[in-house]
Amino acid sequence: MRILLATTLLVWMATMTLADERLAYPKTRQFDQFDDYHGTKVADPYRWLERDIRPLPNPSPEDVLATAEVVKWIEQENEVTFKYLRAIPQRTGIQKRLTELWDFEKFTSAFEVGGRHYYVRNSGLQNQSVLYVIDTPNAEPRVLIDPNKWSADGTVALGGTAFSEDGRFVAYAVQDSGSDWATWRILDIASGKLLEDELRWVKFSTPSWRIDGEGFFYSRYDEPRGESKFQSLNLNHKMYYHRVGTKQADDQLVYQRPDHPEWCFQPSVTDDGRYLIITVSKGTDDKYRIFFRDLNAAGAEPIELIDNFDHEFTIVGNEGPVFFFKTDWNAPRKRLIAIDTRKPQQSEWREIIPQSDDSLVAVSLVGGMFVAEYLKDARSVVKLFSLDGQFEREVDLPGIGTAAGFGGRPSDKETFYSFSSFVAPTTLYRYDFTTHRSEVFRRSEVKFKSDDYETRQVFCTSRDGTRIPMFITHRKGLELNGANPTLLYGYGGFNIPMTPQFSVSRLNWMEMGGVFAVANLRGGGEYGEDWHQAGTKLKKQNVFDDFIAAAEWLIKNRYTRTEKLAIQGGSNGGLLVGACMTQRPDLFGACLPAVGVMDMLRFHKFTAGRFWVDDYGSADQPDEFRAIFAYSPYHNLKPDVKYPATLITTADTDDRVVPAHSFKFAARLQAVQAGDAPVLIRIETRAGHGAGKPTAKLIEEAADQQAFLVKNLGMGQP
Repeated sequence: MRILLATTLLVWMATMTLADERLAYPKTRQFDQFDDYHGTKVADPYRWLERDIRPLPNPSPEDVLATAEVVKWIEQENEVTFKYLRAIPQRTGIQKRLTELWDFEKFTSAFEVGGRHYYVRNSGLQNQSVLYVIDTPNAEPRVLIDPNKWSADGTVALGGTAFSEDGRFVAYAVQDSGSDWATWRILDIASGKLLEDELRWVKFSTPSWRIDGEGFFYSRYDEPRGESKFQSLNLNHKMYYHRVGTKQADDQLVYQRPDHPEWCFQPSVTDDGRYLIITVSKGTDDKYRIFFRDLNAAGAEPIELIDNFDHEFTIVGNEGPVFFFKTDWNAPRKRLIAIDTRKPQQSEWREIIPQSDDSLVAVSLVGGMFVAEYLKDARSVVKLFSLDGQFEREVDLPGIGTAAGFGGRPSDKETFYSFSSFVAPTTLYRYDFTTHRSEVFRRSEVKFKSDDYETRQVFCTSRDGTRIPMFITHRKGLELNGANPTLLYGYGGFNIPMTPQFSVSRLNWMEMGGVFAVANLRGGGEYGEDWHQAGTKLKKQNVFDDFIAAAEWLIKNRYTRTEKLAIQGGSNGGLLVGACMTQRPDLFGACLPAVGVMDMLRFHKFTAGRFWVDDYGSADQPDEFRAIFAYSPYHNLKPDVKYPATLITTADTDDRVVPAHSFKFAARLQAVQAGDAPVLIRIETRAGHGAGKPTAKLIEEAADQQAFLVKNLGMGQP
């Protein structure tokens, strides 16, 4: 059944709307909480909503009462929200069509290890995707790991995998309810037998196996004691070695730095099995110290190769004692260099692939070549170089989109990659290094005509004159009459680029007649480290200016108008939406901030928040406080302002951006809203920041968001 808008949109008649009177929100208690930041008194009347609703070990009666109050508030807010959303007539049809579109075979990655081929597949509406293995070239695929069997509601997910080089074992992560905490298990691949090994309290670490397959290196935190495991700060990362078949308590401590509790350690064993590389980070910036250890030398201690956090050094591979790194050292758009560990002084470092006009985002050493993945105006370009850095050829990609993968070993004759775009679902390709041709390995087919849609890239000008790219996708033949419902998406942070990606929910939005736009903002990774740094700390306002400029461009060029324009973003993108709607409430018709960082003065006091100081700065520093306080969404909501219709989304077990950010923002926005536009918060249960969220919950959330837009952007049935 086709729903809502084919080509013409009508404004809802008054008889079709819900009641016009303002919603009755729960009475949210306020109290006199003031904090002094460098002489500035700042109110925080909803501090009590920071309480974690999961029970503490040995809670006091006061703890129990405080938790119960937050739980009651959540229930009351959800009651108002879901009553509103379920009363929208189009919502049922939206969910039905989303379910139809979602029900297609999806493939997300493919690779080869130990003579077997693997790929990840979802048959259509499975809550979690399944890992398959092909044991021999002519064998039928068989299920290796099916996380759908781990829980009835699909909220337990496969969080990651690490295969032993000999192909005997796979270590895999189990993540419950979207939490970042992972429990790692080990599976015997040939027999399918699950071993008894169980490694807990692992976060922000993927194991790396020794070449003999007897065990692997990994990093973990100590078990939280006497405090919330979902809110306490993550400090004192430690690296261990685990031998297959032993208990975690017997794991060997490999490296720790109690003198630097904020450091994190990621192990990586080189392809030849000779060296353990320890990449040390202390935040979200790609700026690393590097240690290495000779695994062939008994009792050898780690040697410091890079002794500061000034630049990125991402290990790509090695030729004996010569290590290859992707780096931004003297190259903000990145390049590849070689460091000979026998002559480690900087004067001996050697350039292999120089910086280019495009941003180098990844390099792999596979097939006897360097495979370099670039972004050219946020679109993928892939080039092959010889080991001495000579350009060989470019990989022919299917079109304008995003390519990823290209993993393997130096001796491999093939590699696999994925490709997708705004109107083309992910297809997996096998690339042959002998013929230099790509062939389809697995293809997804969706029940829609991609030829009916088009994508164009435009450039708008930000407040300071910076040129900002933006992708715009919609049905062909769109009339530029200023009346098209438009959804503008952005992120702008942490060196993460926004590239063309396929999304069923976005497809459904366009099928309903909507325009979908993605702005490539400063702070992201589209144009290298200079572009990233231009949207951080004291320069974070640039990101919001870029997004506002993109919105104004869409209006000026008659794609839409304020009443028809919605903005959306998640996590750092939720902060983006929150900041822009508080700075320019007159510019948008509806706002969808998801799992956003809304209290910029206290984010670093919870879980992984301390890592984000690299991008945001910290209220503990006077100059950074002033910059942060100027845009912090929670603190910049003002009375007597008509804010746009807003649907905030979060989840009760999000331990990345704790839900209190959204709770406090929603409570204050409801309290100060001077207009009639609704302010709702949708709080998902048994879900986290987004990773591993089951398909059923994804569909329900997307249906709620799009129904909210249908009502509040004045979209109706023809």
